[in-house]
Amino acid sequence: MLHTGQRTSSPSRIRFRLLADRSAKWIFAAAALFGIFIMGVLLVRITSEGASFLSLDFLTGRFSTLPERAGIMGAILGTFWLLLVVVPVTMIIGIGSAIYLELYSRSGKLKTFIQTNIGNLAGVPSIVYGILGLTVFVRAFELGGVVLAGGLTLSLLILPIVIVAAQEALRSVPSQLGDASYALGASKWQTIQSVILPVALPAILTGAILALSRAIGETAPLVVLGIPALLIPFPGGILDRFTVLPMQIYYWTLDAALVSEYAHLAAAASIVLLISLFLLNGSAIYLRNKYKMNI
Repeated sequence: MLHTGQRTSSPSRIRFRLLADRSAKWIFAAAALFGIFIMGVLLVRITSEGASFLSLDFLTGRFSTLPERAGIMGAILGTFWLLLVVVPVTMIIGIGSAIYLELYSRSGKLKTFIQTNIGNLAGVPSIVYGILGLTVFVRAFELGGVVLAGGLTLSLLILPIVIVAAQEALRSVPSQLGDASYALGASKWQTIQSVILPVALPAILTGAILALSRAIGETAPLVVLGIPALLIPFPGGILDRFTVLPMQIYYWTLDAALVSEYAHLAAAASIVLLISLFLLNGSAIYLRNKYKMNI
């Protein structure tokens, strides 16, 4: 028979575990500091190169082949119209799909098949979605390189991410809340609408905003769709041709090898794009905290 004392770890094994714990802590801390350092270097480099080119004329001006007269208002408007398509399509279809899969569909081979494919689609390279958008929206539906085609293509790109994030948020809701609602006589939809969704909404918003941030920064699908990097007229609707900030940055970066001033224009446009992403993520944090306070 084994005694209790025989099961205790030896001093050398305890020392090894403590050393492994401290080592893991320092490794993770070093990884985090390395990421922060690289981000800091990137921000300093972009700010030093592009801050002098930021001006009201740069923000409100049209594209020009002369660096001193170039502006990004067309790209800003294109990004804005693109979001007007991506946000409702992604939120309605993504959250609706997650609600159905988690709260309505029955477990079985079909559900497992759907879940597996959604998980696989979340890892598909973005250029593949660009080819799909080119085939379906640009050629089959004959939309051309307009805002609607680009928005639907990027919606397909981030839909799996939104669905997976919304499903995880719904799973995190304690089952006791739903059981209590049913016990009080509420229907299934009333329980989902009044109990489950408000609790899961902060996490859903976080996942959706991160997915939208990825959509704003994507370039490869739009290149495949034939979205121009040079656009003189401003887009005024979802059926107009457009360009976006990442495309404008991509064009100026390529031309920096010929004209050095284009590198400063690309850095200035990158600052605007980063500020837009910070504002978008900040609004997500605000909404998440607001709903947490109201629950």
